Amino acid sequence: MSEQFSTEISDRICAHMNEDHASAVVLYAQAFGGKPEATNAQMLAIDANGMDLTAQVNGETLPVRVNFDRTLTDAEDAHHTLIEMVKQARKVAK
Repeated sequence: MSEQFSTEISDRICAHMNEDHASAVVLYAQAFGGKPEATNAQMLAIDANGMDLTAQVNGETLPVRVNFDRTLTDAEDAHHTLIEMVKQARKVAK
């Protein structure tokens, strides 16, 4: 894991997303993780290249990797990228 995305930073981002933005994590799995039928999801880890999720699909827990379209530089870049991804996913869902 790159220095910009230490385990502590990854854990902090994941905890925040799972606790405060659970619906966004489901959208990531549905729109970018190839699991449109996901009903629940959790973010397990994030790094400069993507995020690891688990998604509930038809009662089964499946691993999901969502790659970013570019390499992120730091936690602030991750914050902005995650927001943009939610906006994109919501546009597609409408």
